[in-house]
Amino acid sequence: MERKKKLWLTLTALTLLLIWGNSLLSGTVSGSISEWVRAVLNIPLTEVSGIGLDDDAVLRKIAHVSEFALLGAELTVVLRVLWHRARSLLLLCGMSGALLDETLQLFSPGRAAMVKDVWIDLGGFCLGAALVWLVRRKGKKPPQKGRDIPAG
Repeated sequence: MERKKKLWLTLTALTLLLIWGNSLLSGTVSGSISEWVRAVLNIPLTEVSGIGLDDDAVLRKIAHVSEFALLGAELTVVLRVLWHRARSLLLLCGMSGALLDETLQLFSPGRAAMVKDVWIDLGGFCLGAALVWLVRRKGKKPPQKGRDIPAG
């Protein structure tokens, strides 16, 4: 079990490095990465649907939700499944991660911290946590009638 915990902690740490590392990039560098990702994504999108992403702002919001959903899923496994910690700690970690992400952008040239992005990040985090919860719940067998009811 120790090996599994180390693996999940390593994945979570790498996700945080990705999230916070991106927030430390300057606005110019971050913008050029967004443009490149949008151009790459538009190739299959326009082939399949004929519609592409024409706004980097939409792509950035999708990225915020996606990376924090990944973090939420990972931290749910670490805190709830492996360590059996309270949900309140999980939510505190999600909010702290989102706040720190936006705070880091205050120190990056050409970037700005936005309260709206904290909420978007937290929403993505909760989405990831909920997906893990749903998958785990679906995998559990429902209690059989009469077996889990204490005799009275």
